[in-house]
Amino acid sequence: MATHPDDEIIGVGGALARHEQEGDDVHVSILSEAEPARYDEITPEVETKMRERRDCTRRACSVLGIDSVSFHGFPDNSFDAIPLLDLVKAVEDEIRTHEPDVIYTHHYGDLNISHELTCRAVITAARPLPDSTVESVFAYETLSTSEWSAPSVQNAFQPTSFVDISEQLETKLEALREHRTELQTHPHPRNTEDVRRNAKLWGAKSGLEAAEPFELLRQVRGNGERIR
Repeated sequence: MATHPDDEIIGVGGALARHEQEGDDVHVSILSEAEPARYDEITPEVETKMRERRDCTRRACSVLGIDSVSFHGFPDNSFDAIPLLDLVKAVEDEIRTHEPDVIYTHHYGDLNISHELTCRAVITAARPLPDSTVESVFAYETLSTSEWSAPSVQNAFQPTSFVDISEQLETKLEALREHRTELQTHPHPRNTEDVRRNAKLWGAKSGLEAAEPFELLRQVRGNGERIR
């Protein structure tokens, strides 16, 4: 579950590729349209850019092997101006449709308010009800928003789980290049080389060649499941 097109690759692209390669069903859901927030009004040109961003997301997900992508069109940078319940209902619809056992979403401490509220909507929609299929909810790092928020012990991204993406890193970077209009140049962190360096650094911190870090937000392990 991501707020903007390209977040799905930057934050969790390697893990999604690995899930696909291991035979899991993977669905990507994008809650917001990024383009309208950059313009005063939605003109035909802006609508064209919105379609292009969606096409970039579909191509990026196709590189990872993911065929299922949905878009919800909530206004970017305005999640705090719409009822949280609307976001929660959108996530609940996705959960009913796809019955996931694992959900990845933004970190609650991100600088971007829409990222923060996406996380809140997900953790609400995935609350541990008796008939819920969701076993685990993980928060991922989004470069230029997770590390740029005002630091405090309450909002720091402190990963507790690491996924080895050594074999998926190049695929992740290939997918990220499909979002070329959103990529920046070094020293801005949103470029392929710095994403590579970040994966290598998290890998070094976790004893792996390359890794994506996640903070476990909730996990429910029922009877009949192996505890490990």
